[in-house]
Amino acid sequence: MINGEPVTEEQIRAWQQQAREGLDVEGLSRRGRPRLGKAGESPVIPVRMDTELLEALTKRAEHDGVSRSQAIRDAVRAWIHAA
Repeated sequence: MINGEPVTEEQIRAWQQQAREGLDVEGLSRRGRPRLGKAGESPVIPVRMDTELLEALTKRAEHDGVSRSQAIRDAVRAWIHAA
């Protein structure tokens, strides 16, 4: 099954034919999250915070319509440029 739908024999035959002809590797989508910058990796930085701060972050991010990660990135950018 794919996305909850059964795979048909016709689809399997089409995939077999595609494999015999050669796959367009460049056309395949990449797994995982997209990179944030234009080049290179997007390192994950674990951050610990107390429950009160996490709740405030979650509430503000929801209010602003952004993810917690985006809210943290925005706050760090603002902090860097404020110096």
